[in-house]
Amino acid sequence: MDDSTPYDALIVGGGPAGLSAALNLGRSLLRVLLVDADRPRNAATMNSHGFLTRDGVPPHELRRLARAELDAYPEVEVRSRVRVLSLRREQHGFVAALGRREPTETVTARRVLLATGLRETLPDVPNLRGFYGMSLFSCTACDAWELQGRRLALIGETPDLADRARLISHWTPSLTVFTNGSDAVTTAEEAELLTRGVSVRREPVVELVGDRGAIEAVRVEGGGETPIDGGFVRPEWHSDLSFLHGMAPTVDEHGHVVVDRGGRTGVAGLYAAGDAAVPGPQQLIVAAGAGAQAARTIVRDAVGVEFAH
Repeated sequence: MDDSTPYDALIVGGGPAGLSAALNLGRSLLRVLLVDADRPRNAATMNSHGFLTRDGVPPHELRRLARAELDAYPEVEVRSRVRVLSLRREQHGFVAALGRREPTETVTARRVLLATGLRETLPDVPNLRGFYGMSLFSCTACDAWELQGRRLALIGETPDLADRARLISHWTPSLTVFTNGSDAVTTAEEAELLTRGVSVRREPVVELVGDRGAIEAVRVEGGGETPIDGGFVRPEWHSDLSFLHGMAPTVDEHGHVVVDRGGRTGVAGLYAAGDAAVPGPQQLIVAAGAGAQAARTIVRDAVGVEFAH
């Protein structure tokens, strides 16, 4: 098979969704190219949780193990530290320009899976990144168990902050919400949270106090300081679909790609899975499952069969 032969599938992104899809497509004898910029959103996280047989494994180790498994499948090719700089639809498939900053190679593929994940913007709090992934986290399902019963903080500025506070209060009787000067929590929500033992601080956060990634307190404008032992941050997430040229898959109000239950977008031959797709950020094991589901759909579409379920 020469270099001009189109890949059966191009996977954009090498997180759990993309890697899972590559594994399942390789096992289905499809020729696959996985392109990964190697800039995962969970790079700051020390350990991942909730992934069956891999609970507590660092995310980078999970990726290494997955890539090692892909080596057994000659149909699967992985390009690391490379991005898909542009992707356009043609009559019989897709043309992608690859490179780091400038295009250095062009490849063609019959189908494309978007497994690009999301970019996140953290609240504008001084020195927050010094604690993020070590004692402050964004995923309750991933990290709340380790923080159970401790004095926790929730820092954010989004309208769903009260809902997230209700969820986190399941793991601790001591939770303080910091809105960082925003009106993210209404007065009615604050009153309801208080009945759960959750307090709200509305002042801007001026400093996070701690050492070597272990947070000890949150200091707000005016000098108030709340001792804590850990907590959660509510980032804002953004999809980056700027590399898609001449096609615009439907996205929801949060920018996540809308797909059917098999991972198909509204663009023929274009699929999406993982955090980039509705409903957005998920546990690693859920993203991996979505990648496997999308692979299953791609195989069936490739061979022209359809099952009821």
